[in-house]
Amino acid sequence: MDVASMEVEITSSLSASKLFKMFSDFDTIAPKVIPQTYKSITLMQGDGGVGSIKSVTFGNGATWKQKIDAIDTSNLSVSYTLFDGDASSDIMDTATHHIKCISSANGGSVYKHTCLIKCKGDAKITDDFINLSKESMADTFKALESYAIDHPEIY
Repeated sequence: MDVASMEVEITSSLSASKLFKMFSDFDTIAPKVIPQTYKSITLMQGDGGVGSIKSVTFGNGATWKQKIDAIDTSNLSVSYTLFDGDASSDIMDTATHHIKCISSANGGSVYKHTCLIKCKGDAKITDDFINLSKESMADTFKALESYAIDHPEIY
C-alpha cells in the first residue's frame, strides 16, 4: 500500500482564531462560497463533533464519507478522514487531513493543511495528482478566506 503526503501552508491577514472559526463553519459556507467544488456536506451520524460522520458531495457529483477524528479548540486544529468514496476510488483508500491555524506575530496567521493519502492495493499517487490536490486545497482556502474578510460581522 502506497502512502503519499502533501502540505499546503498559506499566510493570512486574518487571526488564527478567525480562521479556525471559518473552518468550524466549513460545512455551511463551503457549498455557498464554492459550489463548483462542494455541492453539499451533511451530517449522517453524531453531533458534528469527534466521531461524527458526514457525507460530502463534490461539485462534480462525486461523494465521500468524512469522519471527524479530532477537534482541538485550544490549539486551533482539526483532523478528519475521507473514506468510502467514489472520487479517485480506484487510487485512494483514505485521505486524512490535518488543519492547523497558527498565530503570527503581526496579528495574522498561518494556515497549515497536511494530507496523508493511503492508496488501494498497488495504486500509486502521481505528482500530477498531488499538485492538483494541493492547488485545490489552496484555492478552497483562498475562497473561504475572501468570504471571511468580506463578512467581518461573522468573522
